Amino acid sequence: MNKQPNSRMCFICGLKNPVGLKLKIYEVEPGIIETTYLAPEHFQSYPGILHGGIVTTILDEISGRSQMGNAAEPRFMFTAKLEIKYRKNVPIGKPLRIVGKAGKSKGRMAQAWAGIYNEEDTLLAEANSLLIDLPKESLNNVDYEALGWKVYPD
Repeated sequence: MNKQPNSRMCFICGLKNPVGLKLKIYEVEPGIIETTYLAPEHFQSYPGILHGGIVTTILDEISGRSQMGNAAEPRFMFTAKLEIKYRKNVPIGKPLRIVGKAGKSKGRMAQAWAGIYNEEDTLLAEANSLLIDLPKESLNNVDYEALGWKVYPD
């Protein structure tokens, strides 16, 4: 398993973001990533249920991360289209397993899938995404060190 980089302030992976999810994401094999999450009470919608916007945010990030590749030369992409299927309520306070799988890739575009599973391995929510590479020039002046973009030890 290869751990993917985290940053300081990203809502999903930022380790210093006081309201973020702080997910640690691992590539378990090429194009397949996984993470786990225990949703806190302050992200609930109905009692005991994770807010659908947070569910969508997680699925968006994890589907995109599946296309990222290695830490030395990551493929940064933005989401052009995201289709969500909420199959069952996603609980707060219970372990979740989140999986992302890279799909077809052609030129600057790629497809990906992500799913959230409960302890019983039931698929609770899933997403299909269409992703597009960030323009190379938009990454020319990014200070990755200032962003804290690196693989942090567990």
